[in-house]
Formats: sequence, structure tokens, C-alpha cells
Amino acid sequence: MRIEHYPGFYMAGLSTRTSNAREMSGNGKIENIWETFLQPGVVAKIPNKIGVDLVAVYTDYETDHTGHYTYLLGLPVLSNESLPVNLTVRHVSPGRYAVITSERGPVGEVVRDVWQRIWSMSEEELGGKRAFQTDYEIYDQRSADPENAQIDVYIGLR
Repeated sequence: MRIEHYPGFYMAGLSTRTSNAREMSGNGKIENIWETFLQPGVVAKIPNKIGVDLVAVYTDYETDHTGHYTYLLGLPVLSNESLPVNLTVRHVSPGRYAVITSERGPVGEVVRDVWQRIWSMSEEELGGKRAFQTDYEIYDQRSADPENAQIDVYIGLR
């Protein structure tokens, strides 16, 4: 784990409102967002993309990790202008982030396991108190093979 300061950026993609309890119940919404987003042509509809790494953003927290939040899967974009109306756009705030790298393995398992590790970390282990404003995951070339994936999770700190 490391602490880094990151500039803000805009994200465009597909979103849903959910909670960790719902996602763990087997009746989650995040899997559907991924299935829809990965359909042919969806990524092509996002103009002004920056790079090719997928980003999953957790924002609009109701409370903490036990409440509802907005999940947005998409790509960083240059600005929030000229985007199709069916896309959700959010600005990821600049700030201090704890960067936690997952283990390698099947993508669903590594995502679940890294978040369980994060939820169990103390403020000292995390490098500060969670802000519950914006957190995000980066799916870069290390996650190209879904059976042997590794991701970085950026946890917003106060």
C-alpha cells in the first residue's frame, strides 16, 4: 500500500445505485453494468477518451461502506462536454488516496478479496481516515486475463 496525491479527472460510463449488502446477496447490479458496458459499441460511444484502462468509481456514498453508493464503470475523458445523454459523467476529485494492490487471480475473487481487506484495515494501516467521497479501481493490462487479474484500488482519504 502507498499514499499518493492525484489530480481530479472526469469519468464517463454506465452507472447504478447499489450497496455492498445487495452485491453480496447474489442480487447485485454491478455485474449487469459490466455485461452492458462490455457489449460491442459501448466504449466507442464515449468521445474524448483518455487511455484504454477501465475505471470503476464508487461515489455519492450515503454513509460509509455499509450504505448505498453510486457505481460508475467507464473511462477517463478530457471533459464533461459533448457526451451522449445515456452516459453518466462524474468528476473524480483531486486528493490523497491510499493505493492498495490486489492479489492475482480470477477477477471476481480478487475484487472481493481486496475490498474485504480494505474494510478490515484500521486508519493507521490505511494511512488515514476514509473520506467516503470517491474511491476507484483501475483495470489496466494486468487485468486483461480475467482468470489471472490484478487491480489497484484507490481509497479517498481525508
